[in-house]
Amino acid sequence: MLLSTDRDFRRIFAADATSKFGTQVSALALPFLAQSALHADPAHVGLLAMLTTLSFLLVGLPAGAWIDRLRKRPVMIGADLIRAVLLASVPLAWACGALTLAHLYAVVGLMGVATVLFDVAHLSYVPHVVGRDRLLAANTALVSLNSVADVSGRGLGGLIVQAAGAPQALLLDVTSYLASALLTARVGGPEPILRKPERASLLRDVGEGLRFVFRHPRLRPIALEGALTNLGIQLAVVSLLITLADSPGTAGLFLAAGGLGTLAGSLAAPRLRRSLGTVRSLWLPGPFLAPFALAIGLDDLRIAGAAWAITLAKTGLDNVLRVSFRQRATPPELLGRMNATFRFLLASALAVGAALAGLIAQTAGPRAALWAAAGILSVRWVLTLPLKGAAADAAPTPRATPDADPRPDPTSPR
Repeated sequence: MLLSTDRDFRRIFAADATSKFGTQVSALALPFLAQSALHADPAHVGLLAMLTTLSFLLVGLPAGAWIDRLRKRPVMIGADLIRAVLLASVPLAWACGALTLAHLYAVVGLMGVATVLFDVAHLSYVPHVVGRDRLLAANTALVSLNSVADVSGRGLGGLIVQAAGAPQALLLDVTSYLASALLTARVGGPEPILRKPERASLLRDVGEGLRFVFRHPRLRPIALEGALTNLGIQLAVVSLLITLADSPGTAGLFLAAGGLGTLAGSLAAPRLRRSLGTVRSLWLPGPFLAPFALAIGLDDLRIAGAAWAITLAKTGLDNVLRVSFRQRATPPELLGRMNATFRFLLASALAVGAALAGLIAQTAGPRAALWAAAGILSVRWVLTLPLKGAAADAAPTPRATPDADPRPDPTSPR
């Protein structure tokens, strides 16, 4: 419904669509370029994957405090343009015979900083565009879009890399960032600045965001379980890319199966919420879906791919229900810092997972790393058990006492 009635959301959606498709292509192209053109070993591939998220560790928290003081749309446009320029330097250097691993590392690291700014601003901008009463519908559409991008971007990306080469495939992502910036620039309507820089120091603002998340009885377990999930997913993805280094098409199809699972989970999220209520839908699917992850490490790629799809279905559910819950449970002036705190934790786990994948693959083989990922993903749900004791389903107002739910959901428990 939002896509047919809200012009600004249509533009945000279209910008996300073009950017996400290109990003999935380069997510395959960069490691394959490192291995094929620069003869990178598993440890180097793991380091490359780690650098894509390391910036969240370095600048994620202050970025949230900074973005809370700014208008979000210009930040998003600038981040897209910076990423386009940085990524364009890779095929240019390759064409000139000057591409090195150090160049790849620098590009990926700097793009990570721009991605931090974009992601935090984007998560904080969507509630402004659609209003909090339509967040579930907006996030369902955006997460479903991400899932379709996973399927099409990774599936076609693997084929494009195999047919045309990794450097040429990267040019698609450059174009996608430019298109995203153009579409975002066309989103209309005034955007207020919610905080004045002189009111508090940056350090104090960062601390306020951390305290808000870790003292919140429902946001804290969601954050911790999300971090463990990302650790396991990154272990699996990097290990798979190392295992299938000679077959990018197969790797793309395997990862696309996960995109199908994420899509199925995201589409099922609104119905699950109506059936179970908000709090139960945040934890109850875990014990039923997560154990399927144990099959990810099997040699049979058909069974492993099906297990990967089921495992990522849980991620699709979480990306809709939990992001919507986070956004509604947080006051507008804290959205940037709340999102930055989550991104800091989630991306830190991705960085650790990438480094572990490279280390385990180098010492014990990529199959061992896959089994480690399977074990982590099969037990992640345990961290959400504190949610089981939550008595009320409505998202609490942020400044209420932990057990109070003074703001009921007007439709059904969220």
